[in-house]
Amino acid sequence: MNTQALSVFAVLGLLVTAAFLAAAETSLTFLPKTRALALVQEGRRGAKSLVRLLEHREQFLNPVLLLVLACHLAMATLVGLLAEQWLGPWGALGALGVEVAVIFVLAEAVPKTLAIQRAEQSALLCAPVINAIARFLPLRLLTRGLIVIANLLTPGRQSGEAMTVSEEELLAMTELALEADVIESGERTLIRSVIDFGDTVTREVMVPRPDMVAVAADATVGEALEVVLDHGYSRIPAHDGTIDEVSGLVYAKDLLRATRDARESAPIRPLLRPAHFVPETKRVAELLREMQARSFHMAIVVDEYGGTAGLVTLEDLIEELVGEIVDEFDVEAPLVEALPGGDIRVNARMSLDELNELLNIGLPVGDWDSVGGLVLDLLGHVPHEGEEVEVDGHRLRAEMVKGRRIGRVRVMVARRGQSGAEGADEEAELGADIERGS
Repeated sequence: MNTQALSVFAVLGLLVTAAFLAAAETSLTFLPKTRALALVQEGRRGAKSLVRLLEHREQFLNPVLLLVLACHLAMATLVGLLAEQWLGPWGALGALGVEVAVIFVLAEAVPKTLAIQRAEQSALLCAPVINAIARFLPLRLLTRGLIVIANLLTPGRQSGEAMTVSEEELLAMTELALEADVIESGERTLIRSVIDFGDTVTREVMVPRPDMVAVAADATVGEALEVVLDHGYSRIPAHDGTIDEVSGLVYAKDLLRATRDARESAPIRPLLRPAHFVPETKRVAELLREMQARSFHMAIVVDEYGGTAGLVTLEDLIEELVGEIVDEFDVEAPLVEALPGGDIRVNARMSLDELNELLNIGLPVGDWDSVGGLVLDLLGHVPHEGEEVEVDGHRLRAEMVKGRRIGRVRVMVARRGQSGAEGADEEAELGADIERGS
């Protein structure tokens, strides 16, 4: 067999090798470690070797990439030499274009696409070979030496430095995963909640001062128990005259024990437990860790002047992650209610971020956190029931105003240039979104 024939067989072998390595690199990068562990439990052949690879991806990824590059360069060299011998210099130039197309299709696009479509099968098939390649000492030393050189040429990045992913990139990945049916809508919502949780402050999730249920510290056990039973809480604050002077928390179980011991007329002050105070600007993620570490379920939120701004419970923090948690005996008005014609009615306490995300609009966000706060800021005074304000083409109507406080707001979103069918479709989609979120 002459030299040219050997070169042709070498090119074909390099092409197959490059395709195999490309499929291996894609499948082993794409497959999550959790799925590999599940394959071990299923008793799949090669699964243990696969898990070892995925635990240290960097040990096989760099050698594989180096071998792929070597295969491509070797193929280019051999094809160029053969083309020049057969067709001359112009033939070598034409062969280069053909070779790029062949390598792209047969050694990159096709194997990588198949590897993504059949990630488990590809990873299990490639794992033993890649494991052997990763353990081949000369190749490992060569790869490490080249990486050291690369690090010297790029001093701004240290070897082993972790890659970071921004919140926007992570959210974009969740949207793509949802479109590809990799995750469900509920999982996407939970991921978004976890990301937003780190930026949320206590003021945004607390029960505001007007909604607080409290009792005087000089009240009797019977009086305090009546308040607790009327509202169904397991603990409430006790104050000395005003809500700004919280002296402690009274627990329902302590009141019940006192009642059992026939002490209904005794003062509750000896039963008070210490209250925890947190600033309204405290991050909820930090507060949650503090509640876990110090084992308390309620904190009094204070403003910058030391006055009571509200209270926050462990349930409030958990609801920020997983959504509203309603007791089976609770009867609460829905946070969002779809109305005929495409309008919606929302609780004035609803976060503007939530409303903007729900309706896909851009109501302005400022020193206020809620829809009611936006209406008050735009009007410049306490509205009367039915008073409206327009912002960015949308109309907000104050409904159920009690005293100086807005209870609910009707949101009339501008819908320009839509046909009747499009409007009906959007209204149906909005109703579905509200049902999923409630």
